[in-house]
Amino acid sequence: MKQIIWFFASIVLFSSCQSKEKTKENIVKTIALDTLSKTVAGTANLNEVPEKDHKTVQMIREQLLVLLKNDLPAMKKEDRFFFYDAFDLNNDKKDDYFVGFSNSYFCGSGGCSGFILNNDGSLINKFSVTDFPILVTTTSSEKFYDLLMKSGGLYHLVKMKEGKYPSNPSIEEKWKGEAPKESIKVLDIYDKKLEKYSF
Repeated sequence: MKQIIWFFASIVLFSSCQSKEKTKENIVKTIALDTLSKTVAGTANLNEVPEKDHKTVQMIREQLLVLLKNDLPAMKKEDRFFFYDAFDLNNDKKDDYFVGFSNSYFCGSGGCSGFILNNDGSLINKFSVTDFPILVTTTSSEKFYDLLMKSGGLYHLVKMKEGKYPSNPSIEEKWKGEAPKESIKVLDIYDKKLEKYSF
C-alpha cells in the first residue's frame, strides 16, 4: 500500500514540476516576444521605463527636434525613431549619450548618421557614415576616450580634436588589426536589441 501511495505522490510531484517549468518558459517567451515586437514597431511604452531613463529619453527627444528641425518636414513617420546608449566619455561621472538611427533617411550604403550628446543634451558631435556598434577604447585625447567607428567595413580611429570628434570617420586613420578586446560597445542596436523611441 505504501508503494502505491509513494508511486502516486511521485507522479503528482513530477507533473507539478513540469507544469511550473512550462509556466516559467511561457512567461519568459511572452516577455521576450513582447519586447521584440515593441522594439521592431517602435512602440516602447515609457511608463515601463525607469524614471531616470524616461527623463533621458525626453531630453534626447527634445534635442533631436531642435537638431533636425530642417529635416522634419521631409521625414516620414517611420523615420522618426532613435536608439540611444549611455557612456561617460570624459570621466566626469556623468553619462554622455550616443544617439543613432537605422532607417533609410539616416542610413545609406556607407553607414548611418547620429549624434553624441552631453549629459545636459548639448551637442558634442554629429557623425555620419558609421556602422554600429561604436567602440569606446581605453585611450583618450583631450580627456575624452578615443572611439573606433566602422565605416565601409573598416574601423577608423576617431579622436577628440579641439573639443569635437571628427564627423566623418571614413576619412580618419584606419585601425590596423582586430578591435581591442577591452573596448566597450555602444549603440549595439542589432545584438543588444536596444529599445527604439519616437521623436
